[in-house]
Amino acid sequence: MKKEMQFEEALNDLEKIIQELEDEECSLEESIKLYKKGNELLSYCSKSLNKLEKEIEIINEED
Repeated sequence: MKKEMQFEEALNDLEKIIQELEDEECSLEESIKLYKKGNELLSYCSKSLNKLEKEIEIINEED
């Protein structure tokens, strides 16, 4: 099984997908695959950010 993806890696992959989708030579079929993968990465990044925000809130409450 693949190691857990880091936030920066997911964000970098998402940026690459956006660039590929903006390429007019990308087929419709490939665009759908990229869109699906992009949505998965976006969800992962959003969940990661929410988790980190909660951790920061906990740290700030301890101070």
